[in-house]
Amino acid sequence: MQISIPGCGQLDLAYLVLDFNGTIARDGKLLSNLDRTFEELAAQYAIHVLTADTCGSVAAELAGLPCVVQVIEAGNEAEQKQQYVRSLGADRVVAVGNGANDRLMLQTARLGIAVLEGEGSAVSAIQHADVVARSIYDAMGMLLIPQRLVATLRS
Repeated sequence: MQISIPGCGQLDLAYLVLDFNGTIARDGKLLSNLDRTFEELAAQYAIHVLTADTCGSVAAELAGLPCVVQVIEAGNEAEQKQQYVRSLGADRVVAVGNGANDRLMLQTARLGIAVLEGEGSAVSAIQHADVVARSIYDAMGMLLIPQRLVATLRS
């Protein structure tokens, strides 16, 4: 996905990296209707989901969806997520998360979006993001209709 943003430059995004719990899931359950949105976004992005899988449900919840699931180890989660984004090529990544352990991936990605889902968002995630969205649905809407990003980020 290529997006030109006046005053911000050209975004050439290929990867969508998502946090699981608190971002696309609550209490280990995928939020409603996101499976359809995954299908739409997969036409434009390679989707990756990063999680410590606290609830042990990520495999079942994302089964059959067009995404790569990466379960990270407990401890140093922020650094592991940041390294994952770097391994994909951070300049081509849009990352979406809500937790303190998402702050480094939001900062490192070319575009970081913090979301305010049901469990809220850590202040550090918001401070390291480029955009704050009130929900994952709004964040994904920005990716499906990039003019929304242009309106938010142009300077």
